[in-house]
Amino acid sequence: MGSLRNGRGVVPRAIGMLAVAGTMLYHADVRAQTVAALFPDALTATVSDPRNPPRFQKFDRAALAQLSAPPTFTPPASGAGATGFDSTNARKTKPKAKSKTLANAQAIAPGVPMPPTTSNKPADVTGSISSGAPGAPPVQLGPIRTFPKKRKPYEPEDPYAPLGIYGESFIFYPAIELIGGYDTNPGRTPNGTPAGFYTVAPELRAQSDWSRHDLKIDLRGSYVGYSPDETPSLSRPYLNGKIDGRVDVSHETRIDLGGRVIVSTDNPGSPNLQAGLAKLPIFVVGGGSIGVGQRFNRFDFSIKGDVERTIYQQSLLTDGTTASNDDRNYDQYAGVLRGSYELSPGLMPFAEAAVDTRIHDLNTDSSGYQRNSNGFTAKAGSKFNFTPVLTGEAALGYTQRVYEDPRLADITGPIGSVSLLWTPDALTSVKLLGASTIGESTVPGVSGVFYRTIGTQVDHAFRQWLIGSLKLGFEIDNYVGLDRVDKIYTVGAGLTYKLDRSVQVKGEFRQNWLHSNVAGVDYAESVFMLGLRLQR
Repeated sequence: MGSLRNGRGVVPRAIGMLAVAGTMLYHADVRAQTVAALFPDALTATVSDPRNPPRFQKFDRAALAQLSAPPTFTPPASGAGATGFDSTNARKTKPKAKSKTLANAQAIAPGVPMPPTTSNKPADVTGSISSGAPGAPPVQLGPIRTFPKKRKPYEPEDPYAPLGIYGESFIFYPAIELIGGYDTNPGRTPNGTPAGFYTVAPELRAQSDWSRHDLKIDLRGSYVGYSPDETPSLSRPYLNGKIDGRVDVSHETRIDLGGRVIVSTDNPGSPNLQAGLAKLPIFVVGGGSIGVGQRFNRFDFSIKGDVERTIYQQSLLTDGTTASNDDRNYDQYAGVLRGSYELSPGLMPFAEAAVDTRIHDLNTDSSGYQRNSNGFTAKAGSKFNFTPVLTGEAALGYTQRVYEDPRLADITGPIGSVSLLWTPDALTSVKLLGASTIGESTVPGVSGVFYRTIGTQVDHAFRQWLIGSLKLGFEIDNYVGLDRVDKIYTVGAGLTYKLDRSVQVKGEFRQNWLHSNVAGVDYAESVFMLGLRLQR
């Protein structure tokens, strides 16, 4: 019974075990067939031959790749930024720049093969020529990119500026002023008599319009008539003309030419005037210069010769007779050396030295003095060309004049010259003018007159058509040998109303004072003027 029970218990368990084993073998066979279809050389041999383990079998990577995608591994430090910490300490390389030239060339001529590029540098983007494939026409590479030109700052045109008259190769700017006024002391004496006056002042400016060389002409004149007129007559002409030319021999060499003429009279009240005059004698100064200039890169050197002639007309006396002024006529010869260096654009310091001699027509004047003399002048300064803010030049120096007559004292002293135009803004401009000169004298014992003058004028545009002006001036006249020093002060204010480009209405008030260390010569003068300016 026990064995039968055991037999009955064992048999079912054996049958169950056989069923499980059969099932396992079935599933193993199915998997073997599937894997064998994928890996016919590797896994089939493993299943069919237990004696050949997998580690000795050939590993087929291509077949493994078809089974599934390769796993993705995150490299070390892949989360760090381009400039952050990198635990791998690996050298980083920059990506190579692509050639814009070749890419653009393909866009210009598609289909044409381009030559290989062996350099790591990008191709020149300014343009080049490539031969392309053998037998193919050359391909123009560029310009690939062009930068826009910088525009000049906008400068508004003055709607009231003269347009000028265009000639063959010149631009002419003619103008004339018609002025009427009243002067409280036209004779410039301590107790002067007032008088009305009129002024006719024509002018002409001309500028050449040449591709080479240059020529400028500036002529300004006037005639002042008084009513009632005093004795001596104060009615007188005035002319100041200049011509400046430049001949460009080469890019670095030039010839400088110049001419000038002045027609005027001595100032009323001057001690150089004779007694008993019926009218003021007129004098004429004419001169010219020629020089050569050479530029060595930033350094400019020039040498110039100058000749000048001064002539006085005879004096007409109140008794109807005349008096000669031949002893006042003289010639002046001068030579000037100048060197300048362009320190920066718009700033050019310079140094200048000049020597001159004056030879009178008569060896002695009416008082028996020999007035021939020799002079020397040296100065240093700078030229400014910061257009349109500051233009012109300024200099300081020293001068000396030695006279032939030992009784006449030498004239020496510091000098200065300035001619500047400063434009701090679009509405305001400031002019500064100054000069130092030594004039001749007829007073016995006086060597000459040392003139030092400086003046400024400020113009402000309240509107484009309404300009206000303020003038300040100061002058020192030193009569060397007479111990006389005159100081002249000037203050003025004016207003200009511009109707259009051709017509302007002008009004001005000016006040002058003279203070001298000599008694009996001080005076004050007030001048009122109203006029019309016509220009083209």
